Amino acid sequence: MKRRILFVCTHNAARSQMAEGYTNARYGDRYEAYSAGSEPADGLNPAAVRAMAAIGIDIAGQRPKHIAAFAGEEMDLLVAVCEGGACPLFPWAKETVHRRFPDPSLLTGTDAEVMDGVRRIRDRITGWIDETFGGA
Repeated sequence: MKRRILFVCTHNAARSQMAEGYTNARYGDRYEAYSAGSEPADGLNPAAVRAMAAIGIDIAGQRPKHIAAFAGEEMDLLVAVCEGGACPLFPWAKETVHRRFPDPSLLTGTDAEVMDGVRRIRDRITGWIDETFGGA
């Protein structure tokens, strides 16, 4: 049986979406990943979509969801990927982990500079996922 993971952050527009997409694409034989937020954005961060496409993972069809959409659904693991602030609580998780990753929506500069920052965040998230779930 696949372990169920819920990645959460405030807006569910980049970090948690990248984590969901990567986990399902890379480890979907063992894990079923979802994502949600406490204050979902209207849409995905376009830079996050482009950064994931660059490594062959299409998250363009994913949409921000409120954590309430998963109320009552048991998860094996909740992973809060926010830097601080309003990380949502989720009482239906058997285990909770908090990993801080910078918020891509706070990046400034040219498009190239923002993309470079988003790629670094993506690589930190995917690296952590590989270390954590790759050998399990």
